[in-house]
Amino acid sequence: MTSGKPQVNLRNMVLSMLMEVENGEKSHIVLKQYLDQYSFLDKQQRAFATVLFRGSIERKLELEYIINQFSKTPVSKMKAVVKWILVMSVYQLKYMDSVPDSAVCNEAVKITGKRKLTGLKGFVNGVLRNIARNIGNIKYPKDKEEAISVKYSVPVWLIQMWKEQYGAEKTETMLKHLYTPKVITVRCDTSKAEVSDIIQNLKNCGVEVQQSDLYEKALYLKGYDSLEQLDAFKKGLITVQDESSMLAGLASGVKPGDYVIDVCAAPGGKSLHISELMHHTGQVDARDLTEYKIGLIQENIKRIGVNNVKTTVMDATRLDETSIGKADVVIADLPCSGLGVIGNKSDIKYNVSKEQIMQLVALQRKILSVVSRYVKPGGTLVYSTCTVNRLENDENVKWIEEHLPFRRKDFGSAMPEKLKSENGCLQIFIGDYGMDGFFISTFEKIKG
Repeated sequence: MTSGKPQVNLRNMVLSMLMEVENGEKSHIVLKQYLDQYSFLDKQQRAFATVLFRGSIERKLELEYIINQFSKTPVSKMKAVVKWILVMSVYQLKYMDSVPDSAVCNEAVKITGKRKLTGLKGFVNGVLRNIARNIGNIKYPKDKEEAISVKYSVPVWLIQMWKEQYGAEKTETMLKHLYTPKVITVRCDTSKAEVSDIIQNLKNCGVEVQQSDLYEKALYLKGYDSLEQLDAFKKGLITVQDESSMLAGLASGVKPGDYVIDVCAAPGGKSLHISELMHHTGQVDARDLTEYKIGLIQENIKRIGVNNVKTTVMDATRLDETSIGKADVVIADLPCSGLGVIGNKSDIKYNVSKEQIMQLVALQRKILSVVSRYVKPGGTLVYSTCTVNRLENDENVKWIEEHLPFRRKDFGSAMPEKLKSENGCLQIFIGDYGMDGFFISTFEKIKG
């Protein structure tokens, strides 16, 4: 007897997901959409699909390098669908020990046929069986930087930039941390329940919970099936937010009754955190560029049930005359290269370029020159990014002080004592305290 659930070929599903990323979709969005669409999959199936999808993207440069050693046709000349069939199969051969080599090869050939590429079944089979026989004896590049690039699947130019900015040792440490096991981080809303009660609620649902040593409201979760189905999530007791992002809210130093403008707010984690820090008094104006992004914020507002956060569709590069000099705090967590979160969003490292970074720096400065005008004299500007890059971080701090009427100010006692900050600036490197890379700086508007 069958369970009545639809039968899904998980590898074929993952291939469809990888093809969406190939066509420009963001990997974390694709993963969520498919897991939502195939919500009937059990925990083991969801885990297999997630590991195979993420791993194939995370290790793409290494996997392509291996394929190129055994294929007469280089990866760059292959049809995209064949490339991804091989990439995901080599990932299984090298990194998924529980999957027999014969099953990997047979399933790849089967999927090749399903994709109406029958003439290439022999090619796929031959390449994979050859790799399977030799997977333990792969020869890596002799050039040190190229070898590191292949080993960690990070472009050479990015490794060189980090080395120049932060040194070889820090760079290698960050690269290693890209592959530490990922856990989801949530923030407790203590206006609704004590942290201890929320932890117990989660444990009652079979979730493995670890409390952060850095910020008591941050919890690391493992062992659950679907986050959206957890009682604590449905009741708005927890919100998904990386711990480094929580620190931006703490750095703002908001007080009850403040008026706060969050200029690039989606999906709303920081806005809701600030609402809670103000004991749901005052007002948070959560703004973003599109209706879609505002919709994400509104979903979270509805689930949490707060009434002091309003949403506005607004382009942060355009001056809102009605907001000039009104805000006690402006949160400017701006579009950036995202190099701090490539452990979770691996496609970023393949898509960003030096040229794009320079364009982003120009955009960041354009937005800062506009939104800084919303801060009251004596008020606070928080500038943050989810990247590890001096051009977007340290250099923009200098630019703010040189071009805008602001001076840096210390974070004060609101931030965790363990964090080593320097005069209102904090660079969290990938892996520090188990976090993503993040940068936070705070400024006071100089009174005229």
